[in-house]
Amino acid sequence: MKTLFLILYLVGILIVGIFASRKIKNQNDYYIAGRKGSLLLVTGSLLATILGASAVLGTVNLGFTQGWASSWLLLTASLGLFALYPIAGYVRRYGKITLPEMIGDFYGKQAKTLASIIIPFAWIGIVAAQMIGAAKILSSFYNLNYTEGVLIASSVFIFNTLIGGQMSVLRTDFVQIILILTGIGLVSLFLLSGSYGPALPPARTFPFNDHFSVLDLFVLIMIHSSTFFVGPDIYSRIFCARDEKTAKRSVLIAAIILIPVAFMLSYCGVYSHFMFPGLNIKTSSGLITLIEHTLPDWGIGVLTAALLAAVMSAAATTLLTSSIILSDVTSHGLQQEKSLRNTRIYVILVGIVSMFFALWVQSIIDALLTALTFFSGAFIIPTAAGIMGFRTTSGHSSRAILIGGLVAVAGKLIGIRLNLFYGNLIIISGFVINALLLFYPYKFGKNDITSKLAKPIETK
Repeated sequence: MKTLFLILYLVGILIVGIFASRKIKNQNDYYIAGRKGSLLLVTGSLLATILGASAVLGTVNLGFTQGWASSWLLLTASLGLFALYPIAGYVRRYGKITLPEMIGDFYGKQAKTLASIIIPFAWIGIVAAQMIGAAKILSSFYNLNYTEGVLIASSVFIFNTLIGGQMSVLRTDFVQIILILTGIGLVSLFLLSGSYGPALPPARTFPFNDHFSVLDLFVLIMIHSSTFFVGPDIYSRIFCARDEKTAKRSVLIAAIILIPVAFMLSYCGVYSHFMFPGLNIKTSSGLITLIEHTLPDWGIGVLTAALLAAVMSAAATTLLTSSIILSDVTSHGLQQEKSLRNTRIYVILVGIVSMFFALWVQSIIDALLTALTFFSGAFIIPTAAGIMGFRTTSGHSSRAILIGGLVAVAGKLIGIRLNLFYGNLIIISGFVINALLLFYPYKFGKNDITSKLAKPIETK
């Protein structure tokens, strides 16, 4: 049964990708699905992008140490989308294909080039996180070793992204989010039935406990929520929407749906810790172990497909976004004849580099949060200020982007390897340094920074 579901899922995804590739007539079809994305497709793609391996498997594993507070991983994502909702229509109206294009319009060519280098570099960690998740799923259910799992999963989503672009991603994401939500709901219902123990086993409390403090939440909002307010993968979904109303509604619906999903995944983590308190979550997955011991064979088949769907969706979106950004800067624009060819070359190259990174790191949460910390420390403040109408020189913005990102990611690495508290303080200082470097030439008073924010930029 497990093998049958796996084969049906992989073949189905490949068929959708091949079908979508036949609809590609020009660059815009490949990059932003011709700006024809419906409410269902854009909402489904947003959710599928967010609910990747890092969110699904990572939240459950966090439940072992943080209890119900592990739900903050997705709740902060929802918070970021709620913050994005008021400006989602403007982001769609602005009419760009990538986030660095917007950065370039705000601060100049140098800032755009820097963004085009940093974002794909940071996003390698996110693509790798999905590959790690896929490998753990395949090695747990199908007697494959970790390396074989990485190679098989990577080959499928690299090929699918390569041939179909956004046309393929939007359509496969819609199918995959149905599988993801069905699978999460199914395992939650089985646990609530009380067949395996108490329906609500004891766990660390929500919203805070001895393993998750107010400072932890503050840092998570800074490095996680902010990437849903300003994020290249999220914006790439908005750019595909057929109009502003569709963009705004999709963001709002996705934000609302994430709230119950956050608690369902946290519940699975709490239950998994209750049933398997000695499980080593650094080498194993709490959710996969829970599925294997609680669901019937057909349920395991459904959940296997759902987990792989979560991995494939997020991986395809981040892989394609990174490749489009690299093609833009090296092709000198995305409307050049060579840009589409170059994008496909980068899909292969970025996919291979991410695959090697996945073989080296093997920790989903570490790979994800390190990448997000680098990105958020570099881009959140400059992009938000640019959307509000602020302008400064390319040199000031570039220094803010580079130094802010490096300080923030240094804090994250120190937090992982040495001391979490001091690491969090360094991450916060990265955001402060970013703001100081960006706003330094301006003082509050007459002709001050507030006048720079007073008038929104003109749309093109």
